[in-house]
Amino acid sequence: MSKLLEFARIKELVFELPIEQVMQRELITVSPKASIRDLKEILRLNRISGAPVLENGKLVGIISLEDLIKALEEGDLQGRVEGRMTRQLITVGEKGSVVEAIQKFSRHKVGRLLVVDETGGLRGILTRGDITQGLLKAVSRDFETEELSRYRARHIFEDIVSDQTSLILTYRVAPRDFKKGGGASSKLKRALDRLGAGPVSMRRVAIAAYEAEMNLVIHSDHGGEMTGEIRPDRVRLVVEDDGPGIADVTQAMSPGFSTAPNWIRDLGFGAGMGLANIKRCVDEMTLTSTPGIGTRLEMLIILNPAENTGDSGKEGAWT
Repeated sequence: MSKLLEFARIKELVFELPIEQVMQRELITVSPKASIRDLKEILRLNRISGAPVLENGKLVGIISLEDLIKALEEGDLQGRVEGRMTRQLITVGEKGSVVEAIQKFSRHKVGRLLVVDETGGLRGILTRGDITQGLLKAVSRDFETEELSRYRARHIFEDIVSDQTSLILTYRVAPRDFKKGGGASSKLKRALDRLGAGPVSMRRVAIAAYEAEMNLVIHSDHGGEMTGEIRPDRVRLVVEDDGPGIADVTQAMSPGFSTAPNWIRDLGFGAGMGLANIKRCVDEMTLTSTPGIGTRLEMLIILNPAENTGDSGKEGAWT
């Protein structure tokens, strides 16, 4: 997994990871009636820098090492915790995401957050260190899962015995949905990566698929379908829609020619280079279209076996 992908995945985990998976569950608590002397021993023996304060099982405050130091400076060893604790509690829900906790740490400049359930009952405590450790563990689990998926995918053509084995992937593309535009080609590229295709071959397929997908988004009335047939030595892409069709296929193939309206051009799309870019990336390309009926674009990309990678970076994993 590349550094860029690792960073992107960590960002996703910050939003996905629930607080209950990273918080400390084994809590050391103190009573509001405990003396400062007793508090000092509790913090020292347990090597902690603060503790929630519970009275009859109810969360009433939190006391920190800073509160203890201030009491010691004033010689107040006999005072009670209730006189030094903080009653204005900063809490997070156990079902919330880690990003919520990070935001509260930043906003309130505190060293720990109290984790509560829906009724306000104390469930755990959370520090910045807990978040760091939790994210590291989650990334490790995620990496192991991804590597297992890659291993299984890269052996699919070896494990299935037939005269001709292929993997068919089909994606539905919605019209005018620029927010999700490019999603199908990204999924196709990820599948090729897991299967062990080389970077140059993946780039050629990804560019051709993206340009074809965006043509569906821009020009089709009802969207369309993109199908990728993956074999050990080649990828065949077929993109189809049911209208409005192309009046002059030869003219449509000319670089810079576009029928996209101005509002789509203003979004940065429809420059008329899509088919030209596809032609540069593929080994074979066939475009057929009937006005009012629809368009079919078929592309063939021959994969270079020398750049295919499998386990431990071995070449030719598909061959």
